[in-house]
Amino acid sequence: MPIYEYACENCGHSFEKLIFRRTDDIVKCPKCGSDKVRKLISPVKTASTSGTSTCSTGSRKGFS
Repeated sequence: MPIYEYACENCGHSFEKLIFRRTDDIVKCPKCGSDKVRKLISPVKTASTSGTSTCSTGSRKGFS
């Protein structure tokens, strides 16, 4: 279930919303209640257990 970041066009408030299924299309600002919100492009972070990532060949640059 992805978490999307939104910005309200009415009051400028930025917020995140967990979307459970595709039918959750109506998103309202939790601050002012407006439905005039736009989805923001957020950076993606991946989980890593070792702190440094390596590809399957062992190269730290991702390519060998």
